[in-house]
Amino acid sequence: MDSQFTAAMTVDSALALHPSARWVFAAYHIGGCDGCSAATDETLAEVAAGYRLDLERLLSDLNALLKPVSER
Repeated sequence: MDSQFTAAMTVDSALALHPSARWVFAAYHIGGCDGCSAATDETLAEVAAGYRLDLERLLSDLNALLKPVSER
């Protein structure tokens, strides 16, 4: 399993890496990722492109979940 969120990671892998990733997706108004049929194939880069999001910011927000609370 990856130790951080990456552009090539699928949505399913992101949700498996940290369960609160769904809240980051929700903050970007990306709904229905958990259980979506595209979640197994669609990468975070594809999601960002499809929703016209800044990929680096999305990854930064997701990777912030992996930092200790004292570093957030």
